Amino acid sequence: MKNHKMRNIFLWVLLGLVLLFSSLYLILNVEKLELSDAARENAAGDFVELSEGMVHYQLEGPADSPLVVLVHGFSVPAYIWDPTFSALEEAGHQVLRFYLYGRGYSDRPDVIYDVNLLSTQLEELLSKLEVDEPVHLVGLSMGGPVVTHYANENPERVRSVTLIAPEVVHVTWKDIFPMNLPGVGEYVMAVYMEPIYLPKWQGSDFSHPENFPDWEERYRVQFQYKGIGRALLSTIRNLVKLESEFAYQKLNESELPVLLIWGKEDQTISGENIQVLRGLLPDMQVQIIENAGHLGHYEFPEIVNPILLEFINSN
Repeated sequence: MKNHKMRNIFLWVLLGLVLLFSSLYLILNVEKLELSDAARENAAGDFVELSEGMVHYQLEGPADSPLVVLVHGFSVPAYIWDPTFSALEEAGHQVLRFYLYGRGYSDRPDVIYDVNLLSTQLEELLSKLEVDEPVHLVGLSMGGPVVTHYANENPERVRSVTLIAPEVVHVTWKDIFPMNLPGVGEYVMAVYMEPIYLPKWQGSDFSHPENFPDWEERYRVQFQYKGIGRALLSTIRNLVKLESEFAYQKLNESELPVLLIWGKEDQTISGENIQVLRGLLPDMQVQIIENAGHLGHYEFPEIVNPILLEFINSN
């Protein structure tokens, strides 16, 4: 009788926990809408169908000018390039920015989100836009390994590579725990990462987040569309396969011009990581921005834009 009573208590507790976790999922899950043509109707720029779905992009500037391609990072989509895009266009360059699969208004295909997918997306986009001349590549954070991978695979199609606060060192399973656990990662993404952690974490990318009070609200817009959590989780899980250090070594062998821009107050990419990168790319130009965080190009465009323009114009 006693064991039967204990078993009933256990079952009721278990049922209560199931109901609690299910309720949290339903309440906190922010992905409510389908990413439809109607949702994209007011988005600036254009859309093109590639092999894995629709891609949102913006292309401006004279077609007879060498193209500068801007590749954003892990989760903040292409508006991260606003001041850079404007400066390049005003300086007379043709400039392209686009939204990686799973982000912004680009489709969220149910595929493996690794550097091969994102580099192929870039390759297909340039082909679709009939870009025949070599391009200048600019990659931010995770976009650094993406443009490096593309340059290594297509060195004849690249004029230069600029790395802004790029990811450098290898990520391990321990680093992403418990997001690597089946079921657990999906739940944590839905009830914590998307609604709470990722939006709140964005402020740490700036040395003065108080200067960007609408940043979190702007960032949250993309999370209302279904599929972004799956895309970001797959990206996290596949970071362990990202052999960035090997890729940078190969980039060094290509002898392409490389520029590094890094904020001294960066809380995402450490000074130790930058030292590793400088060892892998000993001939690259290095510009360290004082008082800047992870997004120094956005926080201090008056400093970064002239550096970037001078490097691109010289190559």
